[in-house]
Amino acid sequence: MKKIFNIAILIAIALFFIMPSKILAGVNDTLVVYANGPSLDKVIGSDTTLGGLQAHSAYKLVSLDTTYIFLGAITAKSNISIVGVLGTDGRPPCIQPGVLSDNSVPQTLINLVQKGIIGKFENLYILELSIDGTFTSGVTFNVAADSVKLYLNNVIDEENHYLVIWYSGSWDDFFIKNCKFRNSVNSTDWYASQVLSPNLYLPINPADSIIIDYNTFFCMNGATGGAPYAKYVEFIHNSVVFSFIGGGAPGVFGTGKIDDNIFYGVIAGGNSKSEFTWMDDPYQPEVSSVIDYDTLSLVADSSFDPEDAGNSNWRMLAEAKRNIEVKNNVYFMPKQITDFWTTWNDTAHTDSLYTPNWMNTRTSNMFNDKNKWPGFVQSGNLVDTDPGYGSTFANVLNGGTGYGVGLLSYVAEVRKGTVTTDEWGYKKQTVSGSNWIPNWPLPEASDMKYINSVVQNGSTDGKPIGDPYWFNGLTAIRKQNNNIPNIFSLSQNYPNPFNPTTVINYSLPKSGIVSLKVFNMLGQEVANLVEQQQQAGNYSVNFDATRLASGVYMYRIQVGGFSLTKKMMLLK
Repeated sequence: MKKIFNIAILIAIALFFIMPSKILAGVNDTLVVYANGPSLDKVIGSDTTLGGLQAHSAYKLVSLDTTYIFLGAITAKSNISIVGVLGTDGRPPCIQPGVLSDNSVPQTLINLVQKGIIGKFENLYILELSIDGTFTSGVTFNVAADSVKLYLNNVIDEENHYLVIWYSGSWDDFFIKNCKFRNSVNSTDWYASQVLSPNLYLPINPADSIIIDYNTFFCMNGATGGAPYAKYVEFIHNSVVFSFIGGGAPGVFGTGKIDDNIFYGVIAGGNSKSEFTWMDDPYQPEVSSVIDYDTLSLVADSSFDPEDAGNSNWRMLAEAKRNIEVKNNVYFMPKQITDFWTTWNDTAHTDSLYTPNWMNTRTSNMFNDKNKWPGFVQSGNLVDTDPGYGSTFANVLNGGTGYGVGLLSYVAEVRKGTVTTDEWGYKKQTVSGSNWIPNWPLPEASDMKYINSVVQNGSTDGKPIGDPYWFNGLTAIRKQNNNIPNIFSLSQNYPNPFNPTTVINYSLPKSGIVSLKVFNMLGQEVANLVEQQQQAGNYSVNFDATRLASGVYMYRIQVGGFSLTKKMMLLK
């Protein structure tokens, strides 16, 4: 077996040096779509081959002065990529639902319903309010097949009233990076408005990898959502700011990293005693906390590692294999919320609240018992540490024009059973007509730059804790200096060969829309590292190939009429 592997590596090395870069000549399989034509679903839905596949695998949205309207779901017939071209100010193209002839609003934007299909969506601003200001209570991305891979990068999703991602397949993969989820509040369904949720009505709905890095979840009822069964979860450098019932770290039944996140004002609605445990925490009889884990069930372990299921000591074997890291996170609950809880429970309300904390007793015991859970590690977490967000965040709690009734009034209405159409949020967008343009930069941009220097310098990797976008822009792209180079250039990645990360440098003598992508030797795109407007300068991009197999890959940069391709080798 080892001999065969060595021969394969030698062949790959030979191809690395002799195969011409022109292998990518036919890869540019992109259709440019403008917003002033038919609805987005009609354009992409009708773009098919005689064999019934997508005629183009990539769709580039370029209109910035008009909203892209969808009147029905885009059901991908094969691998699909929808990428927006950013404006010079960094704003992405906008997508929102139209209004159907019966005055209803379409419920779903994307359907991924074929086994093994890949969907990539980047540089998009998705508003769930229709052109007449009504909202949909549907699912933005519906993943309804096994082994689907869904990539979201630099996607803004606003006013979601049910679920951003709903998955009912098994062993799907989710890669969510550099996204912003804001103002997702359903007045009468406070368990909705989540980013990621499995079909909880199935006996088991296991995911493979869930990668959620460099995102902001801001003013959402359900916030991050749940993933009761996931083999690997990575939740790194996220800011979760204000939520009603959700907002803690996602669940893990295999291996996970929960590092460098901010959890601020989350689970502010507490757990209702009348609903607990049948609704608020159906998986275990303990109050929810931000970091909340439980032992594996036999069903979960049978999916995670079937070999354990036949052993009498399956639970001990299973728990010993779990590796969960919780490092350098920040947790803070504003005093207005804790004072509200105290007053609420001291008053003769018919339904008092269980209130959350950083880590409940059951979870703490698992991290402290190294005999049963040797892979559970926590360190460097800053509990009850205020990041020092800007002053306008107080309006989220108290309400006002653009903020709804305020989070605290909403909690009171929900717990009294008097809530009707009231909502809460932060400078909510208003819509009138099809040429809606969002407020940009995002109105929270200034106050998201917290002032606590300990938090700014307290992460495991030197970046500010939480979503570093508010300080440094999109992650993975770093401008090295202000010197203007004389020529376009693309440097050889370093190190090369690499495992699993490498750095790619390039230079721009003038501004332009930059596309930097990675392809396998079949010419198939495996990573989209950059797709945005950039000013002249020298840039550095980190490429993480953790999920790729060993082999030779090519990376290509395109800026206007300039294009250059180089090769690199991943050796694991």
